[in-house]
Amino acid sequence: MIEIRFHGRGGQGAVTSAELLAHAAISEGKYAQAFPSFGPERRGAPVLAFARISGEPIYKREQVYEPNVVIVLDSGLLALVNVEDGMRVGGVLIVNTKKSLEEFKGKHSFSHRLCLVDATGIALEILKRPITNTTMLGAMVRATGAIDLTSMKAPLEERFGKIASKNYAVMQAAFDKSILEGYWRDR
Repeated sequence: MIEIRFHGRGGQGAVTSAELLAHAAISEGKYAQAFPSFGPERRGAPVLAFARISGEPIYKREQVYEPNVVIVLDSGLLALVNVEDGMRVGGVLIVNTKKSLEEFKGKHSFSHRLCLVDATGIALEILKRPITNTTMLGAMVRATGAIDLTSMKAPLEERFGKIASKNYAVMQAAFDKSILEGYWRDR
């Protein structure tokens, strides 16, 4: 089972990302869950969302405490939240940043493998807005192989209608432009 924790800010679409990912996994015949962690958050405040993907039925009904994958939609959260908290050995940390791998590692000392992508830059170029949630899913698919990227098309069309193609384009761009440190597989 792959367990994923999304770190974002209220209004960035972390919950939507988790839901889209679960729908895509289910369309591939896998089992999946997606759910948010809500408290007194408001727009801009740190929020969490979670997803699980498995080839077997999922019986856990709790938040993800030991993720294989952590997705950080806003790198500003790295100074506020311990995004590696509870991460499993061999996990991958996927971060939205403009920094190169060398620059990023020079500033941060994370102990998990990294996948970096300038999701904000990609979103501004294609969507003309700094919306990174679907962009980060492209990086996640590249880093993990948890689902096939084309499985995201139907959930995007259902959720976004006529702007689904632009959301798929940002996912594809992030898939292509992600900087990966090593390989990750837990399937």
